[in-house]
Amino acid sequence: MDHVCDCLGNQLSCDKLQAIRTMEKVLVRTEVTQTTFMQSNSCMAVLHKPPNSVSKGLDMYFNDTEDSTGKNVPSSKVRVQLPKEVKLGPDNTVVYLTIKLEVVWKGLEDLYDDRLIGLSVHGMEVSGLNESIKITFNMITSINETQKPVCVYLNDTTNDTKIEECDKTDYNQTHITCFSNHLTYFGVLLVSADLSPKDQEILFYITQIGCGISLLALVITVLLIIVKSEKVAKTSSNELCFYMALLLHYSLLASFTWMALEGFHLYLLLVKVFNIYVRRYLFKLSVVGWGLPAVIVSVMVIIDKDLYGHTPVVLSRPNETTVCYITDDTAKMVTTVGVFGLVFLFNVIMFGVIAKRFLDNTFSKQDGRRKFISARREVLTLLVLMVLLGLPWGLIFCSLGETPAPALYAFCIMNSLQGVFIFIYFVFHLVQCKGSASASNTETQISSIKT
Repeated sequence: MDHVCDCLGNQLSCDKLQAIRTMEKVLVRTEVTQTTFMQSNSCMAVLHKPPNSVSKGLDMYFNDTEDSTGKNVPSSKVRVQLPKEVKLGPDNTVVYLTIKLEVVWKGLEDLYDDRLIGLSVHGMEVSGLNESIKITFNMITSINETQKPVCVYLNDTTNDTKIEECDKTDYNQTHITCFSNHLTYFGVLLVSADLSPKDQEILFYITQIGCGISLLALVITVLLIIVKSEKVAKTSSNELCFYMALLLHYSLLASFTWMALEGFHLYLLLVKVFNIYVRRYLFKLSVVGWGLPAVIVSVMVIIDKDLYGHTPVVLSRPNETTVCYITDDTAKMVTTVGVFGLVFLFNVIMFGVIAKRFLDNTFSKQDGRRKFISARREVLTLLVLMVLLGLPWGLIFCSLGETPAPALYAFCIMNSLQGVFIFIYFVFHLVQCKGSASASNTETQISSIKT
């Protein structure tokens, strides 16, 4: 352990990535029967052995010479809070390691307090958590207004250790808290803060007002497009109609693609849960969500530019109302109905898997009235998931052939009001969260009075 700590803290010529991995293996494989404290040169390690199963999470405090569970220690420097989702038992050992860097590592030139914190659990891979792990650093030196702390972690999954930003950073005059959904090595970088807190507050309100105005303008734009689309179709300009048809087709395909990605994302969050970290996840989703429709539209244009143009709304009455869309029926079926059919099938499967997970959790853990209330809440959640996954769009299959009027009414109402359904659910969710918070505060006050 001494040699590894010398490498991490002092020597420049050693392989620090290999030293980190060696240190972690040594500590994780160390058998202990009780919480054990170790110290060597620039490293300090604590092997915490839970006496029994931990169902309410773990709250640990550390300084340079001791640790404590559930209560603070004198001159505490770091606090680690593991959520109850990390189910610890007697066979698990929580490994805490702090490294004081006496030399500058690449990417960690502005490391706060020159301190790296390593966390791992013996016999368990902790990643992809729904509730964040919190690592809180107590401020031992003040930070001026030209700096701001940013929580980072070492991504050592490859042969080249990379410094990446944590999920979230909170800080005030006394504490810096890092939020993460996995365990690794953490630190705080002090980066340049060019704006004063007052400027940040002003810019925040400007952003809020600007986004509100932009949203209103986008709504008006959509309404104008709806009105102008019909007028464009009535004009004799084939070129203008071509671009309108192309834009409409691309927008529709993008909607379908993002429905499928939403189903995939919900599956990762609600079903798979663990080991779901994907590097540059949002960027990859965006490439698929916006890029795939662009590829389909581009291929159609390359094959035959005349596939976009004036086409009748009702095929049997070609002399009546026309719109700017795909002119060929086969191309329309393949690139619109066909693509949606695949998306619909995928999201139906995702919905079934998620629904089973929800209902199994609800009916297996509760009984009586609480089960009924929970089931009602889960049903409401599943109804919103149906909207998010675009399942009401399945009524489009009713339009293949003779279409009953009620199906058309249901299709128009359910799909045009998707935003309203999501808004209603959001409001109910806010009310529920507020009620839960009030109940929690009440219980805390009662507990305080009894104490």
